[in-house]
Amino acid sequence: MRNQWLTGDLKQQFPSQPRGGVAGRDDRDHILYWVLAVLLHGILGYSVEGEKARYEKTNLAPERRLAKLFCVQETNQNEILSQLPYLVAPTIAGNEPSPNNPPWTSLTAVGVWIASVAFILIVPSLFLLPYLLTRTPPITQADQIVEFAKSDPTSIFLQIAAIVPAHILTLLLAWVVATHVRKYPLRKTLGFDKGGFAWWHYCIILGGFFAVAAVVGLYFPEQENDLIRILKSSRAAVFIVAFVATFTAPIAEEIVYRGILYSAFQRSFGVVAGFILVTLLFALVHVPQYYPSYSTIFLLTLLSVILTLIRVKSGNLLPCIILHTIFNGFQSALLILEPYFRTPDVPQTAALISQLLH
Repeated sequence: MRNQWLTGDLKQQFPSQPRGGVAGRDDRDHILYWVLAVLLHGILGYSVEGEKARYEKTNLAPERRLAKLFCVQETNQNEILSQLPYLVAPTIAGNEPSPNNPPWTSLTAVGVWIASVAFILIVPSLFLLPYLLTRTPPITQADQIVEFAKSDPTSIFLQIAAIVPAHILTLLLAWVVATHVRKYPLRKTLGFDKGGFAWWHYCIILGGFFAVAAVVGLYFPEQENDLIRILKSSRAAVFIVAFVATFTAPIAEEIVYRGILYSAFQRSFGVVAGFILVTLLFALVHVPQYYPSYSTIFLLTLLSVILTLIRVKSGNLLPCIILHTIFNGFQSALLILEPYFRTPDVPQTAALISQLLH
């Protein structure tokens, strides 16, 4: 098109002349000028196209190379990050956190568990210390402190009440780990969905467990243990035990064991190993409290198995918390209503079952 336009323009500038004489020489000049113009146009067009090609090669090719290099670097970086021993595992792009893919490692989970046990041991002692110093004379000997802490009703009440702030500290630590300091939603990392569990599932599980507990209590009577002594110390101790068992213990224990620990263990060691480790840890932590009542320890281990199976089946923590809360709430109600029961066997059965998960 440009050649046609240029040809037409030249025709206008150099109109045709008749042949012969001066007119013939003008024709030759006209043709020569026209040929030179066409050659000049071709040279200029080639130069423009060449500059355009060089521009694309200079500016677009590095972008393609950089894009390719970025993809390679991202892949290598992801492979390297997945192998580093971070206390809090980094989340690789496209690898969203979930209850079975938590943003923390097994080492971090064990640290949270150790801290939760330490809170239960240390915080009650801190609450008890001011009360011991107010005694006349103050109780300072280790053996006297232990005996006084087990026998004095006020000291028993203070120690049980101190479990509430211990659970709060545990929940705060678990929140930091599970959310990676507000980077991930707690609902997504721990699993606060129903997981396919309906209300009648809870009824069947609780009914079956209570039936097993009644049979075990019938053939293997409960032995004296620390919790029974706590419940016998005062009526106030019964109420504070019922409160802790219903409102703080289910949430704190489920988040630590079936939430933080199981999520990390099943990813690191597999579902079976994670199931066994969490079940045993939950039972072993409660052994000192219920020893030598083997029937209670057996029922506690059975309940731990049930709760961990629910976590495995549902893939969520919420059903475990709900079942744990219902179970403890029912036992707490039995504890509070125990003095009003007329049948003497009913309180014993209620006391046996109510010890679980306190």
